[in-house]
Amino acid sequence: MAEGKGLVCVTGAGGFVASWLVKSLLERGYNVRGTVRDPDNEKKTSHLKALPGAKERLELVRADLLVDGSFDAAVSGCDGVFHTATPVVAIKEDPKAEMIDPAVNGTLNVLKSCAKTTSVKRIVMTSSSSAARFRTDYATNPLLDETSWSDLEFCTKFKMWYAVAKTTAEKAAWDFSEKNNLNLITILPTFIIGPVLPSELSSTSTDVLDLLTGHEKKFQLYGRMGYIHIDDVATVHILAYETPGASGRYICSEGERDNTEVGELLKVRYPNLNVATRFEKGGMPYYNFDVKKVKELGLTSFKSFDVMFDDAIESYRNLNLLPTP
Repeated sequence: MAEGKGLVCVTGAGGFVASWLVKSLLERGYNVRGTVRDPDNEKKTSHLKALPGAKERLELVRADLLVDGSFDAAVSGCDGVFHTATPVVAIKEDPKAEMIDPAVNGTLNVLKSCAKTTSVKRIVMTSSSSAARFRTDYATNPLLDETSWSDLEFCTKFKMWYAVAKTTAEKAAWDFSEKNNLNLITILPTFIIGPVLPSELSSTSTDVLDLLTGHEKKFQLYGRMGYIHIDDVATVHILAYETPGASGRYICSEGERDNTEVGELLKVRYPNLNVATRFEKGGMPYYNFDVKKVKELGLTSFKSFDVMFDDAIESYRNLNLLPTP
């Protein structure tokens, strides 16, 4: 590979967040080794190969989250690892077997590989605000920060399986890292909005498209959410990797809004779109995130709510998923 800032590994490189992270790392001069399940699948990898700098500084290698030792070769010789890959599936019968166990075991497989090599100096893992925001004490604690963890009993009771998976996987990652002296940092983004690089939409992007085309059913479940531009998410990952004193968890959110407010704002801004606005009252109680810690990394302001949706909608239009104005 060409000279650069050093070699880093990005797991699940073809995904929504990981693709943008690969793009940002290449722009900053890094050599990137991205893991994918099938490097020869052009439909899943062509958007990565087309990135500026990819020909000289991107290597795609095969790895599978659920195969023991699958990441040994991928992380060997890397200075850092960005673990973004996580299984997101529609639960059919058994949430533990279909989502929770794969999330935990996949994370541990990556960390076990990192523990086998002396080259990896820092691991930055993509967690989720879902690992912090589902609680029972909003009335006394409406401002959530990096000390906040989702209540697993509460999440299980209401079948919030994604939150259970992300919370359990992050806790397992911290436990393993502490026992094996790994330098781990976790990033907890809120709902990620922005341009799509892969040709196939992620579950997150599909839900946003549903919102913009009048299908409120999926988005109904979100209630109050924080929102963040995908470019800011990638920037936070890289700042956390590059900042010597960075440690622990980092929540990143531009701001929090109820889904009714989101629908009303988007309806006014994009009158030509059939934006869903028919949300039931209720849902998540009032809360906000304290993002003071993440700003200490150097990202003092986030891209605005309008910009993140402008960029997302332009991307959907380029994919012919939304009508042009």
